[in-house]
Amino acid sequence: PNTKTKLVHMCLYCNIHILALEMNRERRKAENQRRAGDRGQWASKTEYVLVVAGNVVGLGNVWRFPYLCYKNGGGAFLVPYCLLAVVCGIPLFLLETSVGQYTQEGFITCWRKLCPLAQGIGYGNLVIKLYDFIYIIIQVWALFYLASSFTSKLPWASCDNTWNTGKCKMDRVVLVVSGGIEELGSVRWELALCLLLCWVFCYFSIWKSVRSSGKVAYFTATFPYAMLLILLIRGLTLPGAWEGIYFYLYPDLNRLVWIEAGSQICFSYSVAAGMLIVLGSYNEYNNNCFKDCFWLCLLNSGTSFVAGFVVFSVLGFMAQKQGVTVDSVAESGPGLAFIAYPQATAMMPLPQFWTVCFFLMLIFLSVDTHFVTVECFIASISDLFPKHLRAPGRSEIFVLLICLFFFLTHLTLVTEGGIYIFQLIGYYGCTRACDFMALSQCLALAWGAERVIDVIEDMTGQRPCAFFKLCWKYIIPLLTLVILYLVGYTHLKLNNQYVYPAWAYGLGWTMTLSSVLMVPLWAVFCFLYLVRICFLLVFLVQSMPALLLYLIINVRVSCPNKTFFLPVPSSFQGFLTNLSFSKLRL
Repeated sequence: PNTKTKLVHMCLYCNIHILALEMNRERRKAENQRRAGDRGQWASKTEYVLVVAGNVVGLGNVWRFPYLCYKNGGGAFLVPYCLLAVVCGIPLFLLETSVGQYTQEGFITCWRKLCPLAQGIGYGNLVIKLYDFIYIIIQVWALFYLASSFTSKLPWASCDNTWNTGKCKMDRVVLVVSGGIEELGSVRWELALCLLLCWVFCYFSIWKSVRSSGKVAYFTATFPYAMLLILLIRGLTLPGAWEGIYFYLYPDLNRLVWIEAGSQICFSYSVAAGMLIVLGSYNEYNNNCFKDCFWLCLLNSGTSFVAGFVVFSVLGFMAQKQGVTVDSVAESGPGLAFIAYPQATAMMPLPQFWTVCFFLMLIFLSVDTHFVTVECFIASISDLFPKHLRAPGRSEIFVLLICLFFFLTHLTLVTEGGIYIFQLIGYYGCTRACDFMALSQCLALAWGAERVIDVIEDMTGQRPCAFFKLCWKYIIPLLTLVILYLVGYTHLKLNNQYVYPAWAYGLGWTMTLSSVLMVPLWAVFCFLYLVRICFLLVFLVQSMPALLLYLIINVRVSCPNKTFFLPVPSSFQGFLTNLSFSKLRL
């Protein structure tokens, strides 16, 4: 054929290809609308962005990132952090969001459409979510501190109380810490009431699924930023603030720790936890998830960086007041939120106001993360049994039963020995298994990276560059393996002093294995099931002649007329004629 004919053929091929893509997109859009009627869908893109932002921007941005930055090289820590955010955080964020948006399923049933052999990853994430619910205790403590702030004199402002020690308010008044995990003691009714309020708020936030949680996020996701801005302005105007910021950002290349940066990325971006899959599943099929991921990741990292100024400006002020260096007052985790920062605000003018602002910020940072975790847990179970749990009226009852059950089980966390249970579950049940789940997810999805890129192009109209394929297939699995190899697994010690009994450590590793083993156990189950099917097929093929004969003999036969309801091969006609069928009945 001549050149003109070739061009015509090429144009026809391109038009047919474009038409096929448009038909596929319309088909997926129609299926998406049908699924939206069953599962629900975000009322607007704003609701989706706010809920995801409220989930990924949490306590880790305020009490973990600033301390890690100071501890691991200051400004130099930002180099590995930003690099890992680009090669791990954003690609994983995009991968999970696009998978949820494409499959329109929770983090368990989505694997049925992607890789059924890897459905154990979803069940492993389900177990981890059961352990993640314990972080509601942070809201409980913050709510108790908030109530204690409405007094003429803050309880932790002086040391003339009978219960004062180094960490007196936290250990003696809030928790009333017992001697060990064997001594649970009695339930603290003040904390139990706070726990009830937190679960009631959680229920009314998610009782209508995304139709209610999306509306709640308009306030819970934006209010912490208002408090963060107020505390930032106040912190920068305090004497000694710039000394604290100097400690926060001063680069020390000798203390670069890549593992800490990688763990912070996984922790703060909420990747490899399944929640991004569920939240993305409520999007429209043609939503531009590519652009959403970029801006949400930028918001998360930017919030972490700004939170460092809020924390270390106040710690610098506190160090100057006490005549000590900043490193002597710098803490991470609950120690920063419930010991160091409240002591610093107690030294300011109008201490009650600044303390209330701080604990309101903590409460709403943790509220979003908690109710999104519960929502993702419930949505994934409902996708397993949609006919039973998504029926009208049943979903609200199911949510109520879940909240009531976990309120009752979490009463152990507000006992005098509850802190020991909280640390044990948090260390073994939540943290230890996350790296392994990230590796499993990458291995299950990464080698279909080309198809994932095609899916993203079909949904958004934009084809991701080859960089994402490189990250999914090679860089992320390799880095995850390195982190798993280099991370030192040591026995948990509360405050580096209390040593748990041997049975507690055994229980802890059992919790870790309860989620990790879901991945290989499900794969083995699928393999054995497939082997049974194969053996059954082989048996059927080998026994087909005998089976055919059995079926022919046992059909209804009219002997005098030799009329059969099944066609009988001619080779059997003579054999059947000589048989007596007078006693055969069906």
